[in-house]
Amino acid sequence: MDIGTIIGLVLASGLILYSLAVGPGGVATFIDIPSIMIVFGGTFGAVLITFPMAKVKEVISVTRKVINAGSLDISPWYQTLIELATIARRDGILALEDRITNIQDDFLRRGLQMLVDGNPADAVTTILEMEIENMKERHTVGQTIWKMLGSLAPAFGMIGTLIGLVQMLKSMSDPSSLGAGMAVALITTFYGAVFANMFCIPIQGKLEQRTAEEVLLKKMLLGGILSIQAGDSPRVVGEKLQVYLTPKQRATLNKDSGK
Repeated sequence: MDIGTIIGLVLASGLILYSLAVGPGGVATFIDIPSIMIVFGGTFGAVLITFPMAKVKEVISVTRKVINAGSLDISPWYQTLIELATIARRDGILALEDRITNIQDDFLRRGLQMLVDGNPADAVTTILEMEIENMKERHTVGQTIWKMLGSLAPAFGMIGTLIGLVQMLKSMSDPSSLGAGMAVALITTFYGAVFANMFCIPIQGKLEQRTAEEVLLKKMLLGGILSIQAGDSPRVVGEKLQVYLTPKQRATLNKDSGK
């Protein structure tokens, strides 16, 4: 799992649990089964009403992979494209066919196969750009679901609070029970706020960040594929692709190439 994710979860959950533990009544004060059922049951139920089960299962799988993965480093792919450009420049594009099976990335492998098959540049561009857009659409579904969870959880927390207030007001004949009733009523709001702000919104942000990284990588791969097809020299290919790298990555690559 990404070290930042681990630190964030431990820090947020640890400090919250510690704050609850040192308060009056301890953590047990904040455990209320009906409130849990209202917030989590209502939130996930509403999502299942909105999205097909297949989409929800897919999002769970994608989310697990994204959380477990660290930041995507595109520098190795830059080096791979330079190597491929060198082979194509020296031996011709058809020489890349022997390297295709060793390429791990499906997008790059497909693009190189299209070059070997003799597809024109406009066809390669159209097909691969469509693949990038379709990937973005798939990822958007996951982001939308987590965004919806982040919006619904506080809403169902408020619904639970309203239910608790109604029940509390019905027992006005016993003033001694009002304080405890109010506390239980507010717990649902607490559950909804914590779930939304500690899990849903951060996961949505992580998915958005990962999508942006993958789009950047695929754009760089597409640029490299088209540059190789155009017959550019490895140096020209490198100059074109460096626009996708951060200044730190460029400095590292330039330092390594100067050795």
